[in-house]
Amino acid sequence: MAKSALLVIDMLNDFAHPSGVLYASSVRDIIPKVKEKIEEAREEKRLVIYICDAHRPDDREFETFPPHCIEGSWGAEVVEELKPKQDDYIVKKRRYSGFFATDLELLLREKGVEELHLTGCLTDICVLFTCADAYFRGFKIFVSKGATAALTPSDQENALNLMKKAFGVEVEE
Repeated sequence: MAKSALLVIDMLNDFAHPSGVLYASSVRDIIPKVKEKIEEAREEKRLVIYICDAHRPDDREFETFPPHCIEGSWGAEVVEELKPKQDDYIVKKRRYSGFFATDLELLLREKGVEELHLTGCLTDICVLFTCADAYFRGFKIFVSKGATAALTPSDQENALNLMKKAFGVEVEE
């Protein structure tokens, strides 16, 4: 069996808590399923890696989206229900992909990871771009339909279909 890791993408207060700057109820709704996936991964001794937006106050992304997930702020923290444990890893990112300008690939290669299981938000933005970069790096990719969220059901389905078609992703419940 290939060594695998669970990526928990952007399950942060600014997206998943009702007081968050870019709160989406669809993101809040997946917390129980993401928690289940985290617990399964820990039981199976797979790596659990949190991929977290951590922007600077003057980040260029704020030309497109309101300021959110400012590094060190409450909004950039993982929601209480999914807090990382001591053996988990945290990778901070400033762009949509968990790979862009981070040490995620180095961590995965050092740990011998070949398969990635993606959860989190948003399916059609940060999950999608992390998926694309994982594919380009040769990882086998699984995406949990029930543990990912987009703003609309059509955005969710379109992103999952694109990942299946373009990157050979296996979509799990």
